[in-house]
Amino acid sequence: MQARTPDRILWAVERLDPAAADELLEIGCGNGAAVASICPRLDRGRITAIDRSPAAIAAATRRNAAHIASGKAVFLATELACFESSAHRFDKAFAVNVNVFWLRPTVELRVLARVLKPGGALCLVFQPPSESQLDSIATACAERLVAQGFVAIRTVRHRLENGAAVCVHALWGER
Repeated sequence: MQARTPDRILWAVERLDPAAADELLEIGCGNGAAVASICPRLDRGRITAIDRSPAAIAAATRRNAAHIASGKAVFLATELACFESSAHRFDKAFAVNVNVFWLRPTVELRVLARVLKPGGALCLVFQPPSESQLDSIATACAERLVAQGFVAIRTVRHRLENGAAVCVHALWGER
């Protein structure tokens, strides 16, 4: 039996709003909970999920074996800074509690600029230990996104069952 999917992940999927034909990228997929929530929504679309932890990828692969078999999900053990995607580009990318985005994400944002389609969406969701951190995290993310060429930055706060979260949403280039 799978553990209950955390509220922050369900909210991230809601904010991402995946369409049936979307090509999606999840950064820091952990045990694959978001992929398990997204794949039933996909028809012709597909999600590529990456995590730097081989143990996390193994857990995500076990959890999503049916989605992998159907061709809707692919899991890769890699850091975003090293991610290569020469075959196609993504409509949307997202991450939940991946701290690099409010620290020093220069290389990571360059990778996203390369792999997102023009106008592609990026959703970054954070649920820090203290609600007092939400504004500083959102501000830091927005500044770094703008500096790397992302546009249409929006920030949304949300009350979850066990605390508050923030989503920083941006588009790559102009839509």
